Amino acid sequence: MKLLILAAHPDDAEISIGGTMLTQAEKGDEVYLLNFTNGEPTPNGTVETRLREAEEADRILKLQRRIIMDLPNRYLQDTIENRQAVAEHIRQIRPEVMLVQTQLDQHPDHIAASQLGTAARFYAKLTKTGMRGEPYYPPKILYYFTSHFKIDPSPSFVLPLSEEVFQKKVRAVSAYHSQFQHKNRDIPEFLSIMGKRYGSRISSPYGEPFYTPEVLGIQGLENIL
Repeated sequence: MKLLILAAHPDDAEISIGGTMLTQAEKGDEVYLLNFTNGEPTPNGTVETRLREAEEADRILKLQRRIIMDLPNRYLQDTIENRQAVAEHIRQIRPEVMLVQTQLDQHPDHIAASQLGTAARFYAKLTKTGMRGEPYYPPKILYYFTSHFKIDPSPSFVLPLSEEVFQKKVRAVSAYHSQFQHKNRDIPEFLSIMGKRYGSRISSPYGEPFYTPEVLGIQGLENIL
């Protein structure tokens, strides 16, 4: 199976669903990550630094490929032009599942990324357009949480993470040293608190939450944790 994760910035998806990315990669799935921006400028980073950090995270999480677009950080917009650009990547990769940030957020780039990803999924299937590639509509879209609001969202489901996978997620997020070295928050501790919170809801050491507006089917009741 092919998975395509869309994120406004490098480190967004790793913080939220890095464990899921690794879990699926280790099952043999092809995991692609599309960043709309390179994440710069930031107070302590550079474009070159962020690229090196992203490459290290890719190695740890066993990504098939990361694509970084040149849309503007801090000023990301859901425009027709941007929808078409993202849709062309969707047509090229042709994922069975897309994972997109939710709109339940304070960060304007994250809100725009959610709107842009959702719209691009629809645009990817359009015919009689100037977009490159053959029309394609990803069968499933899931949303993951990257909220700057102080809230406790209620997910549609939680994916369990083992202790080993969680520790690798911490390493992947910690690869973004330029972004977290000056933070007051301890990143491994923060990830642990969040992971255990959702893991406790499904009797797992750790977990990552997802939301879906569409009905999902399961193969059988034995798949329910």
